[in-house]
Amino acid sequence: MWGSGTFAPCARYRRTDVTTKPAAVIFDCDGVLVDSEPLMNREFCAMLNDLGLPYTPHQTTQTFMGRSMKSCMQIVEAELKRAVPSDFLRILDRRAIAAFTRDLQPVAGIESLLDALDAAGTPYAVASSGSHEKMQLTLGLTGLLPRVAGRITSATEVPNGKPAPDVFLLAAERLKTAPAQCLVVEDSLLGIEAALAAGMRVIGYAAMIGVSEMQAAGATHVVTSLADVRALLVTR
Repeated sequence: MWGSGTFAPCARYRRTDVTTKPAAVIFDCDGVLVDSEPLMNREFCAMLNDLGLPYTPHQTTQTFMGRSMKSCMQIVEAELKRAVPSDFLRILDRRAIAAFTRDLQPVAGIESLLDALDAAGTPYAVASSGSHEKMQLTLGLTGLLPRVAGRITSATEVPNGKPAPDVFLLAAERLKTAPAQCLVVEDSLLGIEAALAAGMRVIGYAAMIGVSEMQAAGATHVVTSLADVRALLVTR
């Protein structure tokens, strides 16, 4: 899944579609800025199993990655044909916070990528399915919060979460940048779909999702490391 770190262009796009400098870059948070996806996926999968839903970690990733918690709960309760226990989310939050506090790290290469964007004068922001409270925690634990403070948009602020484009469109509005001039970095298929629906170019970061799946979803370009994003966007 990580491969050699080389990038894989999609046949339907030219390489210049990515390397043309964007007016702004919008990052997903979980799995792109902070390496929280494997930790959250592990805890969520275990709790689904406790409810009697026989999800594997891979199935949990495929079904829920990139969704808001509200959307995840709708899927879970539809499968259960009943509501989850009243303390389900409270326990999940407690388990996730413990895992993040113990093990969370920034995604490899993100600091140097942000440094390069700063040096190039390219503004950036965050648009995530996660809540502001969660992002304050994860970005704070990894030391990234000061770099994006005041430029964070959550799907909890918009009518529809990913794969709808709402969260990306709101982030672009706050950046005072036309959607077509924005480029998104995403690690989920739903996020790729949302970015394309917003009329934005999107780089798929293939950490937990395969390169071919991201290409099939229509990502403008697919990479297997954030160093490749830096090379595409700021290296001439």
